[in-house]
Amino acid sequence: MTADAKKLARLHRLERIRAIAKQAAASESAEAENTLAQLLNLARRTDELAAHYAARSAVTDGAALRHIAGFIGGLQGISASTTSDATRARSFADGKLALLAAAERKRGAVEARAQTQQRVIVKSGGTAILTGRKPIGTGLE
Repeated sequence: MTADAKKLARLHRLERIRAIAKQAAASESAEAENTLAQLLNLARRTDELAAHYAARSAVTDGAALRHIAGFIGGLQGISASTTSDATRARSFADGKLALLAAAERKRGAVEARAQTQQRVIVKSGGTAILTGRKPIGTGLE
């Protein structure tokens, strides 16, 4: 195997490694987005529940009013905490998306280098190396 062919084989191996890293980043990103969606849904439902109880007007005495006000305050505290968690989850998910984009750029760069190396081999009079490899990636780039 010539030096150019060895370099091409190394680039194909590196491309496969980068594709695996991209898949892992995509999985982590999807998980972070799912967590964010769950937290946003929980915050919305808690807000709705607090609003529902706040709208009640059938309070019979001061003790019941105090009890319902404490309950509503607790719900509002849970809602605020969940909203804060959702904000942190949003920044975490954004970070995971950035890592996914970086992984795709790295994989694409290696793919471009491999294609360039393939052209160098063909131009130098060597035969095209026809590996039976499938394209790497999702095809949605």
